[in-house]
Amino acid sequence: MTVEEVMQKLKALGTEQTKKTFLRHGAKEPLFGVKVGDLKKLVKEVKRDQSLAIALYETGNSDAMYLAGLTVDPKTMTKERLNNWVKKAYWYMLSEYTVASMAAESEYAIELAREWIDAEEEMIAACGWNTYSNYVSITDDEKLDLAEIKHLLSRVKETIHKERNRVRYTMNQFVISIGAYVPALHDEALEVAKAIGKVQVDVGQTACKVPLATEYIQKIEDRGKIGQKRKTCIC
Repeated sequence: MTVEEVMQKLKALGTEQTKKTFLRHGAKEPLFGVKVGDLKKLVKEVKRDQSLAIALYETGNSDAMYLAGLTVDPKTMTKERLNNWVKKAYWYMLSEYTVASMAAESEYAIELAREWIDAEEEMIAACGWNTYSNYVSITDDEKLDLAEIKHLLSRVKETIHKERNRVRYTMNQFVISIGAYVPALHDEALEVAKAIGKVQVDVGQTACKVPLATEYIQKIEDRGKIGQKRKTCIC
């Protein structure tokens, strides 16, 4: 398929209602307003055409950029291209989901997570925290730097309520991820969750809510899912 053919399919799948919803959440023109579920249906058609995926991301169209993240092979991504993508990920669906999940499965996951977490740009920093969260969800514990993760938990505990808006959201998610996917640090993550309590995030004119980390972790524990890793974090 060509970029033009994919864009025509995206246009046909877009709806004004979904577009309005995305705009309220922070998206900007250009976009068609395609539901994520419908984007996933296109993955089989786009397949693993890496040049096509890269070209779709470069269109600047939010729907095409999200689709690119679903179809690109993370193992083929260079550090330079990943840095280019994160700089163009201007709203949370692209930064916290598309780029963060793809970076987490790349060869540069931890290297970039560390760099991005300390970025001055809010969306890049938020992407960094979610990259790390995604990485722990798919990586065996023996390959994780538990000392570093403990340090990051302490950092969340001390700074989350003073951080930028979307960074607060992804820091809270980081605590949940550690509590859910790293049994050795489950109790510590739960203690941090109790310490930070409810995290306030401005979600604009939407019905979105910030999950209470203590409750979320407890629900996972009640289902007996603590430590159960995911096969992929791209979704």
